[in-house]
Amino acid sequence: MRFIYSQWDDVFFNNLRNMKDLMSVFNYVLLQVNGNVEMALRVMKQLQKMGAIPPDWDLEEFKKQLEKQKIIDRQNNKATLTRKGERNLRRDTFEMVFSRLRMSGPGEHKTAHGGGESDEQLPEKRPYNFGDEFSTLDLTGSLFNAITRTGSLGMNLSENDLEVYDTSRTTSTATVILLDISHSMILYGEDRITPAKQVALAFTEMIMTKFPHDNLNIVLFGNDAREVKVKDLPYTGVGPFMTNTKAGLQMARNILLRRKNANKQIFMITDGKPSMITRRDGSVYKNPMGLDPAIVNRTLDEAIICRKKKIPITTFMIADDPYLQEFVKKLTDLNRGRAYFSSAQNLGSYIFYDFLTHRRKSQ
Repeated sequence: MRFIYSQWDDVFFNNLRNMKDLMSVFNYVLLQVNGNVEMALRVMKQLQKMGAIPPDWDLEEFKKQLEKQKIIDRQNNKATLTRKGERNLRRDTFEMVFSRLRMSGPGEHKTAHGGGESDEQLPEKRPYNFGDEFSTLDLTGSLFNAITRTGSLGMNLSENDLEVYDTSRTTSTATVILLDISHSMILYGEDRITPAKQVALAFTEMIMTKFPHDNLNIVLFGNDAREVKVKDLPYTGVGPFMTNTKAGLQMARNILLRRKNANKQIFMITDGKPSMITRRDGSVYKNPMGLDPAIVNRTLDEAIICRKKKIPITTFMIADDPYLQEFVKKLTDLNRGRAYFSSAQNLGSYIFYDFLTHRRKSQ
């Protein structure tokens, strides 16, 4: 993938204008160049010459601070991201995406009943009610209530002094994030892979921080499907690949069926156009033109199998082509999942489609 900003790119430069500091710019450019720190720093210098970065922002000092804060490390005269830098990139992307995207659909773990449940302690407190678990008792707050009521440091606790922490009944979840790395993600000069990686990194950070006991796997799909580690996401780029959505869904399903979590789910991030399948005999069938019924139907079969295995698919569609959106809606209907639609130019403004209501509404 090449990133030579010799011509004005409205989308790219509009995104830069909305960024308030050099770290946000650095992380954004870093995703475009697949985690190549040296290239990202060179691109930032070029952007400053073009007037996209304020001239008074000291890029040399910024580079020194990256090294001082151990965001990047220099080995063999080459700068690379550290583990801290990778975490910082995920966190920054999470804050960017979820500041504009209401998390009402995917990722929720609420449940009325079921196996593998646990009570997650919340920061909010309330008065004690008969039957509450004493493990949720806020002893400090309860003692303070007793002292306030009696004016004494004695242990004169009454039931009305007791406070407990609220809890949220949750159940463990296994998630596979399925990321499209086919050539169509950069076709015709439109960069769809950068916003796709932003969404993937944001959900990865959400799951790892908000639900640390969950299981998480990352699967990339192009001509075929392969699993990668979370740390590999920033360095992921597209290849000269077709889009074997069926293979991606099949690998995600097989991973989830090995998990013992009570809930299982797939987050698929794609431009929505399957163009290839691998038949049962191992032969390959490709058709990059339009939506081939033979490819579409086999892909939709996977959506139905996932539904029967109680694995919902939440699709993030990084494209606004109407005929591709119709395919994603069909997949969503058959799976009884959810879908979010956005153009690559406007990552934070999603349109939500839910098969339950067959309504579309702005999120």
